[in-house]
Amino acid sequence: MAKKQSDKKPVTTLNVGGRKLPCRVTMGAMVRFKRATGHEASNLDTADIEEMVTFVHCCVASACVAEKVDFDMTVEEFADNLEPDALNEFYGGMGGAESVDPEKKTGNPQ
Repeated sequence: MAKKQSDKKPVTTLNVGGRKLPCRVTMGAMVRFKRATGHEASNLDTADIEEMVTFVHCCVASACVAEKVDFDMTVEEFADNLEPDALNEFYGGMGGAESVDPEKKTGNPQ
């Protein structure tokens, strides 16, 4: 019996500052993330917007290298050009993290 496939396809491009850039999770992206943050992508803190943006930046950087697309944005420049909808599209396509709401507070409930 064939496995049922999800209707949702992984994001392969992201609109960043008006450019369609390749984006996918690769081993290179995971290595870049570990070098940038000091911990594994499997331990990504979805309550930490900086980590989430850093991981997507790593995924774009890695995909751009693989596809020979010029990409030289720092994480900060990337974040300045990344809309929340694009971030939600990426994480929604992974079937993982909930949507990103920049207005949502992420403190401990009291």
